[in-house]
Amino acid sequence: MRFVNTLPLLLSLGVALGSAAAWALPSDRDQPIRVQADSAELDDKQGVAVYRGNVVITQGTLKITGDTVTITQDANGDVEVFTSVGKPAYYEQKPAVDKEIVKAYGLTIQYFAANERIILLDQAKVVQEGNTFEGEKIVYDTQRQIVNAGRATGANVSTPRPRIDMVIQPKKKEQKAQ
Repeated sequence: MRFVNTLPLLLSLGVALGSAAAWALPSDRDQPIRVQADSAELDDKQGVAVYRGNVVITQGTLKITGDTVTITQDANGDVEVFTSVGKPAYYEQKPAVDKEIVKAYGLTIQYFAANERIILLDQAKVVQEGNTFEGEKIVYDTQRQIVNAGRATGANVSTPRPRIDMVIQPKKKEQKAQ
């Protein structure tokens, strides 16, 4: 692999990350992307960029962290998949001005740009407004706003969890003025 100019890759990353609109403030797409890492290895010919060492990617309220983040592009230079690996990898984003930040964890977090799908693998957990959702694998379709969770079949899982675990907080009732 060779080191190359990161601007095209970062612009493509911005398009991919910005399209996760269901978990994102609309203004996040218009914010600059910042990638921080101990090292970067980029290969334009193969369409692969690998960032290593305390990787932090931010764009507006979006934040992704991991020990290693790999970004793959198709022949047109569009981001296909980004994969963050950590102990755990972490994703957070504010879905709306009046909503709390959504936090997601997994030993592996994958974002598939074409179908706007986020997959959390191994020790997967999503936290929003006090509600938690945990399992071996959580798949979130941001276009249709559908979450599926269950066993991570075909994957090596460090902590097997045969069942999902959800905690749903009771809705707060507005107190009537006396």
